[in-house]
Amino acid sequence: MADLTRDEARERAGLLTVQSYEVDLDFTRGDTVFGSTSVIRFTSARVGAETVVDLIAEHIHQATLNGAPVDLTEYADGRLPLRDLEADNILAVTADYAYTNQSTGVHRAVDQADGKIYLYTMLCPAEARRVFANFDQPDLKATFTYAVTAPAHWVVLSNAAAPEPTPVEVEGSEDGAVGAVARWQFPPTPRLSAYVTAIVAGEYAYVQQPFTTRRGQVIPLGVACRASLAEYLEPEDMFAVTGQGLDFYTDLFDMDFPFTKYDQIFVPEFAAGAMENAACVTFSESFLFRSKVTSLLYESRAMVTLHEMAHMWFGDYVTMRWWGDIWLNESFAEFCGFFACVEATQYRDAWTSFASQRKTWGYTQDQLPTTHPVVSDAPTINAVLANFDGISYAKGASVLKQLVAYVGADQFFAGVRAYFAEHAWANAEFADLLRAVETASGKKDLRQWAAVWLETSGPNTLRAEFEVDGEGRYTSFAVRQEAPAEYPTLRPHHIATGLYDLEDGALRRVARVEIDAESELTPVPEFVGRAGADVVLLNDEDLGYALTRFDPRSLEVLTEHIGTFEHSLNRVVAWTAVMDMAKKAELSIPDFVRMLGVGLRAEMSISVLQTMHRRSEIIIRQFADPAWLPSGLAGLAAVAIEAVGEAEPGGDFQLAWVQMLGWTAITDEQLDLVQGLLEGTTTLPGLEVDTGLRWTLLHRLVATGRVGAELIDAEQERDATDAGTRHARAARAAVPDAGRKAEAWALLTESEELGHQGIAVVSAGFGEALHAELLAPYAVKYFEFLSVLAMARHEQVRMRLAEQLFPFACAGDELMRLIEDYLAGSEVEPGLRRVVVEAQDLTRQILRSRAL
Repeated sequence: MADLTRDEARERAGLLTVQSYEVDLDFTRGDTVFGSTSVIRFTSARVGAETVVDLIAEHIHQATLNGAPVDLTEYADGRLPLRDLEADNILAVTADYAYTNQSTGVHRAVDQADGKIYLYTMLCPAEARRVFANFDQPDLKATFTYAVTAPAHWVVLSNAAAPEPTPVEVEGSEDGAVGAVARWQFPPTPRLSAYVTAIVAGEYAYVQQPFTTRRGQVIPLGVACRASLAEYLEPEDMFAVTGQGLDFYTDLFDMDFPFTKYDQIFVPEFAAGAMENAACVTFSESFLFRSKVTSLLYESRAMVTLHEMAHMWFGDYVTMRWWGDIWLNESFAEFCGFFACVEATQYRDAWTSFASQRKTWGYTQDQLPTTHPVVSDAPTINAVLANFDGISYAKGASVLKQLVAYVGADQFFAGVRAYFAEHAWANAEFADLLRAVETASGKKDLRQWAAVWLETSGPNTLRAEFEVDGEGRYTSFAVRQEAPAEYPTLRPHHIATGLYDLEDGALRRVARVEIDAESELTPVPEFVGRAGADVVLLNDEDLGYALTRFDPRSLEVLTEHIGTFEHSLNRVVAWTAVMDMAKKAELSIPDFVRMLGVGLRAEMSISVLQTMHRRSEIIIRQFADPAWLPSGLAGLAAVAIEAVGEAEPGGDFQLAWVQMLGWTAITDEQLDLVQGLLEGTTTLPGLEVDTGLRWTLLHRLVATGRVGAELIDAEQERDATDAGTRHARAARAAVPDAGRKAEAWALLTESEELGHQGIAVVSAGFGEALHAELLAPYAVKYFEFLSVLAMARHEQVRMRLAEQLFPFACAGDELMRLIEDYLAGSEVEPGLRRVVVEAQDLTRQILRSRAL
């Protein structure tokens, strides 16, 4: 399909003004296509001009412009030309469109648990053209009036609340029968961009509850999920967080919620975490907890809930003009999601999770050879998608957090309120927001500040440089700022530096100074004359966005005491530096793992503990030498078993450490414990071995060869759901057998059965790090597959498969040669090239680390 360019969008926006859409969808046409009629009312600035309307249809039945037929033979590449425009125009297009299973357009899923059907739309960034004819760009806003024909027993939701559906007479059906059909007619929306409109339809379990904000606005709230998961919906928790968010944001923005209701729907096989459809937000089912989880997962769900809610104002009410500002859309929501968690919910330590999860994502992405500025050139939709990453979200939010600190939160949000008032229901750009914040704060240098932070790439690294006298006192102290050679920009960093001494086995802060490090070397005279500290911690309390490094004395002390900082944010800052050192071959993986075992035993934050479990698992699986890996895993599993024995029964820490056994247990004794927990012959006080934990434990037993496929079959019978099928497929892929690996490879590369979640879990099982020898033949097969993949599948699916099947287990000279040969090809698809370039860089790091 044609890739819409920024220049084309600008030209079309200059020509057209769209008043309204009337979209009529028919979901009674069978299981492959649905009917769609789109009536668009718009004006043209030039009589006689021509343009194109966007649609990706299976079959166009009819198209008329101002009553005259449109030549359908000119339809190509998702575009239908429109000629001889009048000042006022009415375009009507009737077509059949295909359902998808790729979380784009109208996704159709059938629940294997009960055979019920679920539909939802995903129209971002330019997928509305897979549902109805439209001008698919964010700055051609209009009102949308949706109508839906569907089975009468379905739930149908959209951006506005619909009255009761009206029956549709269908031959042979009776009122109220399952075969009966009804029509939902929704009222018009406010002026929206097409990509944030939505339809959700199917046999959803739906719960409603009204909420009255502190401002007195009454907002009907709804939450929904598929019927087979209704027992896990937890509407009370969702409604509580939603209400807290609505009160917080309506106060913060000093305006009512801009829509008449607010629905949040957990949908199957969703590719993203959530999507900010106006008043009809869709969420991944990964946020429905079928088994016990720790408070970190509830915090994550709350943050995503508040992230998407912030978009109702920033993104839906006021919308970016072009996709080049998608970073601002996401960065603002990301910042607000964590800000609201801390200020309005029970999750007061959410900034720790931001530092340990999201910000680290930004650091990682910013050091890849494909890094780019936060504000990057986005000449096409595909270019936007390529840069929709950790820089857009995490680095952007980190920079925005610094901007808020720089100008002051009150002044920043005063500017935001002015921005909303000026651009209500319209489009705007980053320059408009910056101008509003400049006016509100009185700071006139924001453009220069933004240029340095947002228009350049790569993170800076900060190091402490000092000298001490014979008595161990500092005679000089400074912070050195470095920049990578490829991106030699030094930036203004407002950071704190903390001095810590080891007292009674714990690190206690004895001094702290905030500085503005703007040049290569920034003196810190306040420390001169003080006794040299055991640990110097740069970016104390995580005020800035920068990599940090430790002097030799600090690193030596941290090796045994990194987990004893009093504040969780400082433990995250230290761990972030240590993990970056491990990936850069500045710290060996065995030394990192030893440090990990000691440090995490002292960890008091479940957020830090679980995040470190996940992040360290990735590092160890990718970087550890295969010959050393079993030894390293055995050491960590021993730590986990010791910690389980000391954890509070039934508490978060007990569960987190048992879950860690699900990827570390390796010795016979450790696997005996895992198998005992699974079979019930071993019990731990307070621990419920529920569905999720059973799959975790079984996967470990399978991957280590302790049990065979017969137990997988039995477990799948116990969990006869879509999720159970995914887990079973992942477990079969993890069997240490060449035949099972071949079956998994075929499922991933030759079949389109797997949705996004299925690809993720099955590829993880297939690529089990313990199976390096079994995976050796797949290095060549991977690059053969890429040549086929470039011609098939939706781009998001292509990228996910390419990323998750990359053969890191085969890291070595032969893999590097295969990479180089592939990249030397003249017709490598840009998205796949990016995946392989990033993997090449990581493979080099892996080889350097193993050499160390």
